[in-house]
Amino acid sequence: MAAALFPTGPAGQHAVPSASAGGIPVVDVVIPVFNEERDLDRCVRRLHAHLSLNLPYPFRITIADNASSDGTHLIALRLSHEFPEVTTVRLDDRGRGRALRTAWLASDASVLAYMDVDMSTDLAALLPLVAPLISGHSDVAIGSRLASGSRVIRGSKRELISRCYNLLLHAALCTGFSDAQCGFKAVSSAAARTLLPFVRDQEWFFDTELLVLAERSGLRIHEVPVDWVDDVDTKVDLGRTARADLAGILRVALSLSKGTIPLAELRERLGRQPLVVASDARPRLRHQLLSFTVVGICSTVIYLLLYALLRSSLPAQVANVGALLITSVGNTAANRRFTFGVTGRGLAARNQVEGLVVFVLGLLVTSLALAVAGHSDDPGRASEMVALVVASLGGTVLRFALLSAWVFHPRRRR
Repeated sequence: MAAALFPTGPAGQHAVPSASAGGIPVVDVVIPVFNEERDLDRCVRRLHAHLSLNLPYPFRITIADNASSDGTHLIALRLSHEFPEVTTVRLDDRGRGRALRTAWLASDASVLAYMDVDMSTDLAALLPLVAPLISGHSDVAIGSRLASGSRVIRGSKRELISRCYNLLLHAALCTGFSDAQCGFKAVSSAAARTLLPFVRDQEWFFDTELLVLAERSGLRIHEVPVDWVDDVDTKVDLGRTARADLAGILRVALSLSKGTIPLAELRERLGRQPLVVASDARPRLRHQLLSFTVVGICSTVIYLLLYALLRSSLPAQVANVGALLITSVGNTAANRRFTFGVTGRGLAARNQVEGLVVFVLGLLVTSLALAVAGHSDDPGRASEMVALVVASLGGTVLRFALLSAWVFHPRRRR
């Protein structure tokens, strides 16, 4: 039974053994690379020098080459022969997650870490990252650009995307860690071998999924504030990565809601039983507000798009009713599941009816806003949209209060 629930992962391919005659390393730092012939040599030499001077434990540097087509593999081979502590693993398929999975499962080190080849993160944070894992205090450690004390230099676009992504994670999956995307993480080998068979993503969502599973399995996640400088020459396709991350969040949320991930078995194997059993407890207010905000933003965008579509052929008030009714049904269902933690079909119909009552109140607010916009000195589509946005924001506060204190109140659910 245990073997079926906890399958082992694949070993590395085309591994070049280290020339070191020493013992088993305590820390294995993996650098996943794809076509990095320009930066790889400089990165490995700098990292090797830092570890040699500052890490008081045996270490290994593993270059995980995921199907590079340039001279990356030859450089990795040369470095592995020059430095006894450097080894390389070459994969035939692309994917950062695939490279990390292969290198970590093939490693014999006690602590498995990884960092990006661009070295955006200051290496001074490396020892604080792995120390809690070596001591046994924590199971996973992450570098955080959003934690208090971190110092970050990056463009406003990437800053906004990062903060929105982590906000969405907090709302949709009720995560507690602050920064899921920083390429600077470590995990104990025991935790990695238990969790990795359940991490499905092979690319950029890999470490986010691993963190979610670790947190849900009761593992302690240690956060290290980092100094981080954006790499202006990054090869990451932000649009493609964002779409993949959103799909990953949805997939993990559905898996958790359906119970297809054996969290109880994972906790038992890892020895991390919950301190307090609170299966019927409401999500914390902070998570409720975050989730409600994300659902509200998505609903508002959909509502405005529907309104603009319907307004091309219908009067303003009719278009408003149609757009608001459609989004209200979806909004109530989303808040029921993600914001207030209500699952199953019981009371779903009643919740939707009561949600429609809240909808009517929202309709009155937005209808009044449209009427005021229509009688303004500058009537038109632009003033209509501005009035709707302002009215929607005001109605959002009222909606949360009614959903929390009335529709989804715990006493009414029981």
